[in-house]
Amino acid sequence: MRHNLTMFDRNPAELKLARGKLKFPVFMPDATFGYVRAVESSDLEAANIQAVCMNAFHIMQKPGSTSVQSLGGLHRMSGWNKPIITDSGGFQAYSLIRQNAKFGEMSARGISFFPEGAGRKFNLTPEKSIQNQMAYGADVVICLDDCTHVEASAQEQELSVTRTIEWANRCRRTYDKLVKEKKLTEDNKPLIFGVVQGGGIKELRKYCADELLKIGFDGYGFGGFPLDDQGNLLTDILEYTRGLIPRQFPMHALGVGHPYNLAQCYRLGYDIFDSAMPTRDARRGRIYRLETTNAKWLDSDHQDWLKYIYIQDMEYKKNPGPVSAHCDCLTCTRYSLGYLHHLFKMNDALYSRLATIHNLRFMTLLTEQLQRHANAVQC
Repeated sequence: MRHNLTMFDRNPAELKLARGKLKFPVFMPDATFGYVRAVESSDLEAANIQAVCMNAFHIMQKPGSTSVQSLGGLHRMSGWNKPIITDSGGFQAYSLIRQNAKFGEMSARGISFFPEGAGRKFNLTPEKSIQNQMAYGADVVICLDDCTHVEASAQEQELSVTRTIEWANRCRRTYDKLVKEKKLTEDNKPLIFGVVQGGGIKELRKYCADELLKIGFDGYGFGGFPLDDQGNLLTDILEYTRGLIPRQFPMHALGVGHPYNLAQCYRLGYDIFDSAMPTRDARRGRIYRLETTNAKWLDSDHQDWLKYIYIQDMEYKKNPGPVSAHCDCLTCTRYSLGYLHHLFKMNDALYSRLATIHNLRFMTLLTEQLQRHANAVQC
């Protein structure tokens, strides 16, 4: 399937938040427990990261809500002064409970779960999810949703959509109540996003989107696992779902972070992306290299613009060159492939930091090129 950036009006081209503007497209590394592994906030800033995505489901367990509040909220705790989006935990509940019922259950009320190794049960309701996210100081809060796999039965998808809509109503009511109680203004209140579920059934996707639009949110997310069982991007359902949401609302492709998939979803009209993949790949020895500075390559079906470097390979042992001549990150401007190979073989923590810095800068260079190309196409 061939797509064009002009398929959607790229307006709005940014999202205004209490702690700054996000210019689309924006890639956010997952700071699941309140940190991005192997790097600190100044490394993220140097890589031109605009925002990070933290996970309220995990943070309520570790370090725990009372600890976060004692440390001054997520921003002060992590030393990150730019925007934070908090995911509610719907996908994590799916991963934990739908894969193994012994870890908990989902009901109309919410989610009850027993994390492995935990000594007590946790309860997460739509109300509690929003209360936590707002107490943490997030700039964007996301409604609790009932996530499914695209291959789940129609009965499961229908139940998921019913719960997602009801939970979204409860999230919205809680959000509005807290905004009023805290006397938050348009300038300092967080935004709230709803999540569109429905699996691979277009009628359910439409019903869910229509009901969420009636409730009213500042933005929307694509809910559910975005890949099929073979790991292929669900392009058809992603495109269909984006078309259900008016273009004036930003849309978050939740969990999409593979470079090819990000570029493709941006062409479909998605604006916000998050994933742990680039940082996880870096730590495990897979480094990304952008093979061109010609942004037109990104608006094409071929995939020659990305190369994987597997740093453990012996071909890099004596290579004095940088990871990429097109990259301006600390890693590429000061260190060689041979040195990274040595650090990886020695299992030194410096390798993880340098590789993560580079992969993150790769992702921001990618989004910057996509943005420039979109602007050029519209001019």
